[in-house]
Amino acid sequence: MDGDAIAANARAETLAEAWEKAEWPQEAPVLRAIAMPSDTNPEGDIFGGWLLSQMDLAAASIAFHRAAGRCATIAIDGMTFLSPVFVGDEVSLFAKVVHTGRTSLKVAVEAWRRRRDGEQANKVTEGVFTFVAIDENRKSRPLP
Repeated sequence: MDGDAIAANARAETLAEAWEKAEWPQEAPVLRAIAMPSDTNPEGDIFGGWLLSQMDLAAASIAFHRAAGRCATIAIDGMTFLSPVFVGDEVSLFAKVVHTGRTSLKVAVEAWRRRRDGEQANKVTEGVFTFVAIDENRKSRPLP
C-alpha cells in the first residue's frame, strides 16, 4: 500500500469513528424510504446508486422550494459510504440549504439508516448537491 492509500484509509477510519458518534438530527427527515430487494447490486447489497438517487430526491425537494420552481442538479461533492444499507433498512434523509448564489444553491444531505430489527441508527453518508434554478427553456434564472 502506498502513502496515498494509507492516508486515504486513515481519513476513512477517522470519518467512520466520527460518524459512529454522530447524533440523529433534530429536524424531521425530508424523505424516508425502505431499502427493497429490487434496490440491490448483484452481490445482494443495496446499490450505492439507489442511495445517491434518494439523496438527490431529498435535495431536489429542498432546492425546488427555495428556488420557487424548477431546478437541475449540476454537481455532487465527493461522498464516502462508510456503512452499508441492507434490505429492509429504513433510510432517512435530512437536507438543508447551505449556500445560495445568484442562480445556484447548495443543499447538504445526510443519509441515516435504521435496521428493521432495532432502534439503533447510524449515518451512512453525506454529500452536498449543487442545483441551478432554470426557466421553462432550461436556461439558468436568478433565485427569488
